[in-house]
Amino acid sequence: MRHPKLFFLALGFYTRLPCPKNLDYRQLPQAAVYLPAIGWLVGALSGAAFYLAAGLWPQTTAAIIASITGILVTGAFHEDGFADVCDGFGGGYGKERILEIMKDSAIGVYGTLGLLLLLLMKISLLGSLQTQMVPWVLLAGHSISRLMPLGLMRSYSYARSENSKSGIAMFSLGFSDLFFATSMALLPFIFLPGNCLLAVIPVVLSTLWLGHYFDRHIGGYTGDCLGACQQVGETVFYLSLSALWTST
Repeated sequence: MRHPKLFFLALGFYTRLPCPKNLDYRQLPQAAVYLPAIGWLVGALSGAAFYLAAGLWPQTTAAIIASITGILVTGAFHEDGFADVCDGFGGGYGKERILEIMKDSAIGVYGTLGLLLLLLMKISLLGSLQTQMVPWVLLAGHSISRLMPLGLMRSYSYARSENSKSGIAMFSLGFSDLFFATSMALLPFIFLPGNCLLAVIPVVLSTLWLGHYFDRHIGGYTGDCLGACQQVGETVFYLSLSALWTST
């Protein structure tokens, strides 16, 4: 049985929201199973920000405010990983050089451009969807995208020989953990039309491709790769929903 303290560990690590003190951070790796639940919180707060802002400003402005809210809640945790992956794989040749660049805290041209284009893509898509559906889309998008890194953790090995700065990236999930996380990730879809589940397929396919790409170039994944996987999964989800609703 999963202890509630694992949820608060995930809350303290993946967000800047207040959580109980005196938690046992030696259990932090096991807390990864609650990533989709963290997505509920981030998505709910972002969705609420969008709903309030949409009553005052244009939808694109509301989408920007929702994005800012998500970044403030998480401290740009996954966005940082995405930028590092862009820098590492864009400017590095060979495993060691790619890993070295990703470990550098400075952001380069590839990371800056990648993050800028990613944010523009999200804002553009959220600004074009049906206004009343966007809060629920944010809830589902943040949740399902946070399931994707768990699939990488189960399927591939950690690429660095030294310990991760968090240790959480090296946790290997069991089948029951993945089933529990999947159930949480899919729960927000009860607020969306049934055909929206089809949008999960491209998200899974993009994750499978990323996992194969990372494994081919660096022999596995890193914590930055997991963050990039979440960001790509979230964006692909919005893209898929937009295409789905446009074609129907």
